[in-house]
Amino acid sequence: MSDGSSAHSMPMGDTPMANHAMTMDLGPKDAEFDLRFIDGMILHHQGAIAMAEAVLQNSQREEMKQLAEAIIAAQQNEIDQMQQWRQAWYPEASAELVMYDAQMGHTMVMTPEMQTAMMMSSDLGKADAEFDQRFINAMIPHHEGALAMAEQVLEKSERPELREVAQAILATQQAEINQMQQWRQAWYGQ
Repeated sequence: MSDGSSAHSMPMGDTPMANHAMTMDLGPKDAEFDLRFIDGMILHHQGAIAMAEAVLQNSQREEMKQLAEAIIAAQQNEIDQMQQWRQAWYPEASAELVMYDAQMGHTMVMTPEMQTAMMMSSDLGKADAEFDQRFINAMIPHHEGALAMAEQVLEKSERPELREVAQAILATQQAEINQMQQWRQAWYGQ
C-alpha cells in the first residue's frame, strides 16, 4: 500500500478528519469546480450508502434502521440528479472522475486510492454490541465531509441547482449529525 493511502485503511472512527481535508478541497471557483463537486459528492454519497446498507443488515435498533433508510433514499436521489447534471453540463467530459490537486494547482483524474478516500466508507464489522457505535463514529465525520463540500458550493458555484442541493445537504446531514450525537451520548455516554 502506498504512503498516500495508508491512513485510509484505518477504521473511520479512529481516523482524524484532518486526514481527509485534502480530499474535501474542491479547489478554486473555475470552469471545472461544479464537475469536481459532482464527481466528489457522488463518490462520497456512495460511501454513505454502503455504510447505511450495513446498518440495515446489522443493527438491532429500529431508529438506526430508519436513519439508514433516510440516508439511502436522500443520497441515492442526489446521486441520480448529479449524474444527470454531469451528462447535461459536461457532455465532453471523460467518464473518469476528477478532483482538485492543490499541490499541482489543477484538476486531475482521481486515482483509485483517492476515490476510496473520497468515499470515506469503512468496514463496520459484524453485528455485535458495538456495531451502532462504530457506525455513528464513522458517519459523523463522513457527514462533516459532505458539509465541507456543500459549503464550498455555496461559496463558489453559480448554478442554482447545485446551490439547492448544497443547502439540502447542509440541512439534512447536520440534523442527522445532531441526532447521532444525541444517540451516542444516550447510548454510550460519549
